[in-house]
Amino acid sequence: MNNIRPKNIAVIGASGAIGSAFTKIIVDKYPVANLYAFSRTGEHFIDYSNEESIIAAADLASKDGPLDLVIVAVGILHDGNIMPEKTLKELSAEKFHHLFKVNTITPALIAKHFLPKLNRDYPSIFAALSAKNGSTSGNQLGGWYAYRTSKAALNMVIKNAAIEIGRRNKQAVIVGLDPGTVDSSLSKPFKKYVPDGKLFTPEYSAQKLLEVLESLIPEQSGKCFSWEGKEILP
Repeated sequence: MNNIRPKNIAVIGASGAIGSAFTKIIVDKYPVANLYAFSRTGEHFIDYSNEESIIAAADLASKDGPLDLVIVAVGILHDGNIMPEKTLKELSAEKFHHLFKVNTITPALIAKHFLPKLNRDYPSIFAALSAKNGSTSGNQLGGWYAYRTSKAALNMVIKNAAIEIGRRNKQAVIVGLDPGTVDSSLSKPFKKYVPDGKLFTPEYSAQKLLEVLESLIPEQSGKCFSWEGKEILP
């Protein structure tokens, strides 16, 4: 963010593992900033299924001034009986609808109402948690149909939004972030497949992602970056 200290910050999905870690680190890193940590259970309530609630959240977060940093930490890989598909035979409309609603539609609606609130006088950032699994060029394993396609669609939303917002807000940076494999309920069924040293605590992942965000410039808007700061190709 070109050494600009953010004054108004919003974290959406603040009750999850990474969202909570982001919130804690931001409180320590930017102690004088206004921080609005939105979730369905916390102090700042948001109902992701209700667009009016998203509008109210955007209005609340920007009531003291334009937003300098917005982090969208919502997402899903599995939920109850819904698990990533290994083969075509496991596909279902239910899985696709559910994962697209959480991974693509919700962040898109959040972008719709939060992006217009970004600061236009100083550098500002809107970042949504995506995944390298949404990269078609990087897909060498197959499977995980609904998850991969929902994240690929999210990356397209990010690209589109970056183009549109960039026309009137030249200092905005809109990106996707891959947090790596984080030790959380989302990754629990797959921990045994993670190479040594590649299962991160939420705090480590959030800290690395914040470092990435602080290094970005407007010319990088519309792209997706890993926790290491490497660009993830479409």
